[in-house]
Amino acid sequence: MARYRRLSLMEREELSRMLAAGYSLRATGQALRRAPSTLSRELARHHASPVTYRAVMAHQRARRWAHRPRKPRKLAVQPRLRTAVFTLLTQRWSPEQIARGLRQRYPEEPTMRISHEAIYTYLYVLPRGALKRELSGYLRRRHRFRRPHKPRRKPRPIQDFISIEERPAEVADRTVPGHWEGDLLVGHANASALGTLVERTTRFTLLVPLKAKDAATVRQAFARELRTLPAQLRRSLTYDQGQEMREHRLFTKQTKIHVYLAHPHCPWERGTNENTNGLLRQFFPKGTRFNQLSRKEIKQVQAMFNDRPRKVLNWHSPAHAFSHLLR
Repeated sequence: MARYRRLSLMEREELSRMLAAGYSLRATGQALRRAPSTLSRELARHHASPVTYRAVMAHQRARRWAHRPRKPRKLAVQPRLRTAVFTLLTQRWSPEQIARGLRQRYPEEPTMRISHEAIYTYLYVLPRGALKRELSGYLRRRHRFRRPHKPRRKPRPIQDFISIEERPAEVADRTVPGHWEGDLLVGHANASALGTLVERTTRFTLLVPLKAKDAATVRQAFARELRTLPAQLRRSLTYDQGQEMREHRLFTKQTKIHVYLAHPHCPWERGTNENTNGLLRQFFPKGTRFNQLSRKEIKQVQAMFNDRPRKVLNWHSPAHAFSHLLR
């Protein structure tokens, strides 16, 4: 992550000239390779308009502000508050719980108020040593340093899909075989994955080795596995709205299998597959590197998994139930 740089005198002079010439903040920001919001805050900080902004005066004022002595932190100068916070930390309270709890315990004492952010800041600026190790050890994740949050890019919504609400009733009541649920088991550091396909009636599971997690790779691998089955056993596929299913229309065209997508954040709509993935973690615990497993190893687990008796099948195995459908 790029480190923030304060505006230099040259940048302020260029900002002053371009604003006086009538350029917008957005155009000026592009020329200076600065965000328009940075320039907007610069004007607001100095109570200036595009007409009254002066580079030299703004730069001198900014330098004075940068060298002003910092206001002491609350926990550094208020021993009673510091003792209360440290005591609650040792009881494994989170900083947010402490901030809320102090308001309730000392409703009439403003000096016993502090924000959770101030607690975090104080802990992370402590010099290295036994105290910092001890206090950070009481935090839930025990981080000794503040970790920058990486902004998540919002994925593009999948287009032209058929909602699970339009899925035929025969799928929901499991009266007709050949309807599948699909998902990915993600490996170590999200760097690899294993495809899982579960037949809803028999719970028969196909494990699909994947070279990558992109939509094209997943589509081709799932289609290759399902095309080995008779047409009457590949009627539909229910999936979540993961980006790996962006090519669902091409998948349907290649396999004649209708794809229904569940609502976001509703894993119970694909409960069979969610339960299966949980059972598979016995064979592939979290942190597994699927790209280091051979197809033979994966298919051995598939055979072992499908051969286990299941209570929901009256103690028959999925392989037994599925083989009856192939007769």
